[in-house]
Amino acid sequence: MANVTGGTQPKAQVVTASTGATTVGKTTIGDGVVAKIAGIAAREVPGVYALGGGAARMVGAIRDALNTTDLSQGISVEVGETQVAVDATIVAEYPVSLQKVADEVRAAIARAMVELVGMEVAEVNVTVNDVHIPSDDDEDEQQEARVL
Repeated sequence: MANVTGGTQPKAQVVTASTGATTVGKTTIGDGVVAKIAGIAAREVPGVYALGGGAARMVGAIRDALNTTDLSQGISVEVGETQVAVDATIVAEYPVSLQKVADEVRAAIARAMVELVGMEVAEVNVTVNDVHIPSDDDEDEQQEARVL
């Protein structure tokens, strides 16, 4: 899988488009766009707290503070001519059924790829990297208050 969140130039996907008998052309969809759509779809699933591993979430927190959220964080895509494969790394809310959340993330991403991108889905792999426990937030806030 190519991780499009890095600094490399994403390859473009070319899809033949035809709208009636008079207009024929090509639509180019960048891998970054595909990854961003997958990231948005995954974030909308109830029970998903965040996307990405520990380091990616740390960088994401800095980006959020600067108002430059990376919507493709935690998402890797591989785009072919007619199919797309997606890897998503998520942090689930506690207490949710991890299998249910993973299935819903898989379905949401697949639906977005078909409806918004217009490509077949080869596979959607979901990795549950962590579980967010709301009490962790309370402890972090108390610790920050003590430091100040």
